[in-house]
Amino acid sequence: MRWIWIDKFVAFESGRRAVAVKNVTLAEEHLHDHVPGYPVHPPTLMIEGFAQTAGVLVGEVFDFKEKVILAKVTRATFHRHVVPGDQIRFEANVLGEVRPEGASIEGRITCGGDLVAEIELMFAHLDQARTPAEIGEDNFVFSEDFIRLLRMRHLGGLTENAAPDDA
Repeated sequence: MRWIWIDKFVAFESGRRAVAVKNVTLAEEHLHDHVPGYPVHPPTLMIEGFAQTAGVLVGEVFDFKEKVILAKVTRATFHRHVVPGDQIRFEANVLGEVRPEGASIEGRITCGGDLVAEIELMFAHLDQARTPAEIGEDNFVFSEDFIRLLRMRHLGGLTENAAPDDA
């Protein structure tokens, strides 16, 4: 991933559920250009942050060995703006189970307990057997550096018994 739109995971249940947070700050350049004079966090970047949260959830099931790509935004309904100073919370849940071909994820984005968005996404695994030659063999989604960063941050240490914190 080139840009990471989440700050940390606060809960992680392998193959089932992930919760991550992002602190929105005025230091982020995109806030000055999206709606000049009215800094709001773009809904497209909230979808991306949710997709990154869900993508890690899907990729972790197969130990990040396969490329996980966002195949479809099935639904994204937004209810309010997010502005600098807000902390948004991405809550992603697997619908059914993560299968070799991919997964469907549903969830919500909240801010201070208020509903910001309801989202449903579909992911596909793009393994080597199904990868077009022009894409190459490198895992452009989960690079070695990204996986190392996740492991250093003890992603696996957040288990189904770990209660999510409100950080």
